[in-house]
Amino acid sequence: MRGAARALQKGMSARFSRLHFASPEATARFAKALAPLLVPGDVLLLDGPIGSGKTHFARALIQARLAFDGAPEEDVPSPTFTLVQAYETGKVGLWHADLYRLTHPDEVEELGLAQAFDDEICLVEWPDRLGALAPDDALTLTFEQGDEPETRNVALEAGPRWADKITAARAHADV
Repeated sequence: MRGAARALQKGMSARFSRLHFASPEATARFAKALAPLLVPGDVLLLDGPIGSGKTHFARALIQARLAFDGAPEEDVPSPTFTLVQAYETGKVGLWHADLYRLTHPDEVEELGLAQAFDDEICLVEWPDRLGALAPDDALTLTFEQGDEPETRNVALEAGPRWADKITAARAHADV
């Protein structure tokens, strides 16, 4: 069950928005604009098929947050094989997880993600693998191919606490 569906089931409101990114640069601009607004405990669930832009978005956000906090620049590889890549900015911790290879939600607990959801900024690709462990107050971004090869459409689903962050990031990124 997706984050918004879980929120509605529990009686919480969910907000929906759709963004269109005309290029990979536009996707990165939104990620970079959102990065400094995030705080420990913020979880972004990055959904969508292979090649839809999830890792590109995560890489741009992580690099932007490292720069914002004055941390040294780092290579940000896809965590497809390591499952989790952790980054420390000196101010916050960032976890980037790719759960594609997991087969059961119990494997998520072994990675320490449940605790990281409370203490770190987390970006999770293939969030369907989380099962019931997906945080109810996460921001879900569902990526899909647009009409042109370089374009992406992204559906945002979140509770009301995300509204100001999304509005500010959209305004700053001009999307």
